[in-house]
Amino acid sequence: MQTSESFALSALLSFSGGLQDAYTYNIRGKVFANAQTGNVVLMSQSFMLGETAKGLHYMCPLAAFALGIFIAERIENRYKDIRSMHWRQIIIIIEMIVLAAVGLMPSELDMPANMLVSFACAMQVQTFRTVRGYGYASTMCIGNLRSGTESFSQYLREKNRDALFKSLHFFGIILFFAVGAGFGGVVSSMFGIRTIWISVALLLLSAVMMIQKKTNI
Repeated sequence: MQTSESFALSALLSFSGGLQDAYTYNIRGKVFANAQTGNVVLMSQSFMLGETAKGLHYMCPLAAFALGIFIAERIENRYKDIRSMHWRQIIIIIEMIVLAAVGLMPSELDMPANMLVSFACAMQVQTFRTVRGYGYASTMCIGNLRSGTESFSQYLREKNRDALFKSLHFFGIILFFAVGAGFGGVVSSMFGIRTIWISVALLLLSAVMMIQKKTNI
């Protein structure tokens, strides 16, 4: 099993994803970095009320998220066969640089800051898509909740321990996301715009985990 599919790494990335959502909502103008469905709802509502500027406020992170998916896919396609560094490590390094820059941006630059966080989140969700072979999302919950509940229902019906094991993985990922969001909300009031640097540290730890695993093989 690749390190990128381990529960420990997935939990760490989910914790970071929750923190990022809490950061942009609490510090960067009530915008979600990961929950793009919420941004779509608020964007559409704003445009229909004639609040164009407010609509753009929610549309820009949405566009940045789409760009992040696009760039991550291009990097995977171009660098997936290189031996010196795994393409997922390249993504983590880019994400760290982007989020480190966000921590230096004043509140007057909330819009580009939100776009950069959404861009980084999208790269992460595109890059890390499986935990122990199960498809999941490290920066959002709705898909994980559906999969976890479905697997638990299968366990109750068939008494299949694999289904129970699968459901516990999804619920565990949701738990770590929720704890990360709560933690991000609390520390945001203490560290302000620099709170995002905690995610940088978590991503650095993730990169180290991947390097150590590769060294031990």
